[in-house]
Amino acid sequence: MQFQQLVYFVAVAETRHFTRAAERVHVSQPSLSQQVRALEKELGAELFSRARGNITLTDAGEALLPLARRILADADTARQEVQELVRLRRGRVRLGATPSLCTGLLPEVLRAFHALYPGVRLLIEEGGSHDLVRELARGALDLALVVLPLPTPSPALTTVELLREDLVVVSSTAEPAPRRPVRIRDLEGRPMVMFRHGYDLRELTVAACRAEGFEPSFTVEGGEMDAVLGFVRAGLGVAVVPSMVARAGRDLRVTALAPPGLRRTIALAHRSDVAPPRAARELQQVLLQSLPGR
Repeated sequence: MQFQQLVYFVAVAETRHFTRAAERVHVSQPSLSQQVRALEKELGAELFSRARGNITLTDAGEALLPLARRILADADTARQEVQELVRLRRGRVRLGATPSLCTGLLPEVLRAFHALYPGVRLLIEEGGSHDLVRELARGALDLALVVLPLPTPSPALTTVELLREDLVVVSSTAEPAPRRPVRIRDLEGRPMVMFRHGYDLRELTVAACRAEGFEPSFTVEGGEMDAVLGFVRAGLGVAVVPSMVARAGRDLRVTALAPPGLRRTIALAHRSDVAPPRAARELQQVLLQSLPGR
């Protein structure tokens, strides 16, 4: 099996068209088709169904695609690692983080890292922990900041706990000041602004309300962090958010939750079977040094 054959296979799988795939990888269509046929012959199975020009993956093709993507991603990482060996003058770090961490934690960390390594590109992907774990597993990210416990624990990932953060209630400054501190049961019947499905904070908040015996009442739901804060600022309801984000918010009233309150655990994750590139390891050190108590 040749590396270039996997490149051609993935291109066809993603475009579902041999000619467009050939254009993407800058090779003639007959050469690409010949290499894909050679790969199928070596594997002993057809990878594509070619009925009347409609290109679809066979079961064998479906099985190979995630493995091929991981091999190509790992090869790209190796290439980046070699390029970074000369004093990190260039390279890249692919970092995933939940939107709340992109808002609250990352700006200062990335500023400090960029000051040390201005030639390193920073590629940031926002998403929920579940999505970020999947992207790590397929080799699309070097590191990810996730919320523990993971929705689907994976033995293929290594996680390092970074910090535990309190959650707080934010409300509009135009609304009457709430009791201090707020108990979870005080949120019963109170209009709330809620994040989209799959958002770590949504699951945590809803679970806490149900533990107190009630279902939360949503006036608006489905937003990301910036949208939720904007809806709260407009007086559409209250929201439960990380204290780090609340401190950075403007025109918001921040109220602590009564003991035992709610906390979340933030961890840095990477694949266990592949060491992060040097640039990613340096970013990890900057991140650890920026945390309180480090």
